[in-house]
Amino acid sequence: MQNQYSNGSNDTNGQRLYPMGSEKELQQRGTKYYILGMVTGILVVVALTLGIMGAVRIYGAIVSGGRGNAQAGTQAHGGASITDAGVERKLAVLEDTIDQYFWKDVEEGALEDGLYRGLLEALDDPYSVYYTSEELIALQQQTEGIYYGIGAYIQDGDAGYVQISGVIKDTPAEAGGLQQGDYIYKVNDEDMQGKDKAYVVSKIKGEEHTYVNLTIIRENAAEPLEFRVERRKIESPTVEYELFDDDMAYIQITEFDLVTTGQFESAYGQAKADGMKGLIIDLRSNPGGNLSTVCDIARMLLPKGMIVYTEDKYGKREEYTCNGDNQIDVPLVVLTNGYSASASEILAGAVKDYGIGRLVGTTTFGKGIVQKVINLSDGSAIKLTVSSYFTPNGNNIHGIGIEPDVEVAFDADLYKAGTDNQLEKAKEVLAGMMQ
Repeated sequence: MQNQYSNGSNDTNGQRLYPMGSEKELQQRGTKYYILGMVTGILVVVALTLGIMGAVRIYGAIVSGGRGNAQAGTQAHGGASITDAGVERKLAVLEDTIDQYFWKDVEEGALEDGLYRGLLEALDDPYSVYYTSEELIALQQQTEGIYYGIGAYIQDGDAGYVQISGVIKDTPAEAGGLQQGDYIYKVNDEDMQGKDKAYVVSKIKGEEHTYVNLTIIRENAAEPLEFRVERRKIESPTVEYELFDDDMAYIQITEFDLVTTGQFESAYGQAKADGMKGLIIDLRSNPGGNLSTVCDIARMLLPKGMIVYTEDKYGKREEYTCNGDNQIDVPLVVLTNGYSASASEILAGAVKDYGIGRLVGTTTFGKGIVQKVINLSDGSAIKLTVSSYFTPNGNNIHGIGIEPDVEVAFDADLYKAGTDNQLEKAKEVLAGMMQ
């Protein structure tokens, strides 16, 4: 789920369940940093030699969150040390070869970062990642749900430029006239061709009340467009509320960020004030988020008992419970699909195990593992998968997902015509429960 850090977050364990393939997840696999040149086997060598710098370049100091037997130890991975003289010599040869033959200059620090990324890549775990200090800051801001920027989402586009995928309401991006589909050509006159999302975001974000100049390529515009946009504090909207006919309340949660707890509490309180007689919680395409956030929201709904528990490789168990003081007292339906992952599955799994609601839609993604961000003394960090989680009934849904009680596939054609068939089915099921 999203968020907690060992440098002062309020999550008790610094744990987060990260979705695979989330647009907001900033998982920088770093392939552009693997300057492999003409040596076919360099990738493997890079993956194995990251540890060379374990004590020198990363300084071997984990600020917090690490196990005693995993801190800066040359054999913490359980095998022989990879930081021997032979590996150092081979690394030097590879560096010299790249320097002599590679066809263009290599960005300073790229090879070093590539080494660190390579060691994490060797774990063969898509959720274990190395972050530079800049990437860590961006990750922290994203998982908090608050940042200083312009209020636009971006995604990879074609032609080598990132593209605006959405504009948040009542933000500088909206006020300035930016639109979904715009390509970001330049930021402060720097060409963004070939730059990844994290880099572009780092150039757009900045101190509050400063300005950023954007050059935009827009479809059907004869020439690039120029925008000067103010940076302001942005709180990402993660919850939407609506009251349907027959006093059916609808709350959509798009992600479990730190700001989500307050947003959900506000929407849920409004639904009660509006006299809701039934509730639909929409978790479709919610990739996950903070473990603490989903547990806080679960405590507003569940009976007394277990919400979720985790177990690490040593068998250490951590339990997250609910006192049951706020158990929901109206019929409940939860919408899910194949992109409902991680924290979404914790909430959906608990609702299903306790039988306090019905799941409608399709089987969830199936991510039943937890990640932890461990800060390093040079400002960088690593994110590691540290444990598995289990639903209240002891189910590990990793690679399996959670099946709905009422299965209904999404109909894209109907949706284009203005009808959300899964939502309509949820209303139908809820109506039957309300009778």
